[in-house]
Amino acid sequence: MSQTDETFKRWLVLVALSLALGTIGGMVFQWLRMPLAWMIGSMIFATIAALSGVPVRGSKHLRTFMVPVLGIMLGSAFTPETLSQVHRWIPSVLSMLVFVAIVIAVVATYLHKVMKFGPVSAYFSATPGGLATMATIGMEWGGDERRIGLTHSIRILLTVLIIPFYFKIFEGYEPGGLETLGSMIDLSVGDGLILAACGLGFPLFKILKLPSAQILGPMCISAIVHGAGLTEAKPPVELVNLAQLVIGTGIGARFAGVSVTRLYGVIAAAAVSTTFMVTLAAAAAMGLSELTGLPFQAIWLAFAPGGVAEMTLISLAMGIDVAFVSTHHVIRVVFMVIAAPFVFMILRKYFGITEDPSEHGF
Repeated sequence: MSQTDETFKRWLVLVALSLALGTIGGMVFQWLRMPLAWMIGSMIFATIAALSGVPVRGSKHLRTFMVPVLGIMLGSAFTPETLSQVHRWIPSVLSMLVFVAIVIAVVATYLHKVMKFGPVSAYFSATPGGLATMATIGMEWGGDERRIGLTHSIRILLTVLIIPFYFKIFEGYEPGGLETLGSMIDLSVGDGLILAACGLGFPLFKILKLPSAQILGPMCISAIVHGAGLTEAKPPVELVNLAQLVIGTGIGARFAGVSVTRLYGVIAAAAVSTTFMVTLAAAAAMGLSELTGLPFQAIWLAFAPGGVAEMTLISLAMGIDVAFVSTHHVIRVVFMVIAAPFVFMILRKYFGITEDPSEHGF
């Protein structure tokens, strides 16, 4: 057996063991009736293991199959009744973009001036436009890819932990929102084929080189299908729980090889900035709810600095308007992917922002 085969075999075993560990975490949290049990349970167990030195591994290949499931689920929320309410979301979408600009300015300044991040790393670490996307773009402009990626990983981790537990502790949330999805047993062949066809949005968006193709492509096709009333079916709960497991374990696996002691400054910086983002999002949601009459819970989830997939699962599990929340997050991600590099080019031109790669070591 070649060295490549041995390496692949070892990776496969580590991924299987990591998912097994995540499954245990999901089962424990399910037994404890915790919110988003399969995602948060697997994420916490995988994170603890990774920070303890266990070689936890996530799988990009499995995530590639699972994220489109969430995209299809997002699109299924765009029923004809929901689409008739879209015009009411314009004030909150515009407010969200202003909110994001303020957050980036404040957090980037804090990371650079207080926590001594390089200016490039600080800017892209503060920009909530997707972990992989911001880390990649930031590296291309001279930032520290690992520092940016770790900051966003902690942001997503803490956001996923803070918000569901807030609703459970202070608003009496009880798990059960995912039960509305139904089971694979009840899914008809026709509806199953329609849902599967929505997954073709992924390769279509990839060919068109559109951002976040994994989730946006299937979501758009699914929204068209459901908005037209061709089906009312949603991805079955078994697949959604599996997606939670894969995503949760993957988040935890990002911390493999990370030394808490050595990276204390980055972890502390990310924790403080995330807490600020989540708190400011709650304050903005309260104010906007008073002005527009839209529910506070939905606006908070829409403004919260989590990933599209993660925040959508939270909204679904809590029975909060999935279409509203997902639309805001999709617009945020697309806007950031387009605007962040453009704004940085302007900042670099007028302020001469640069960063020395030799100072990127932790």
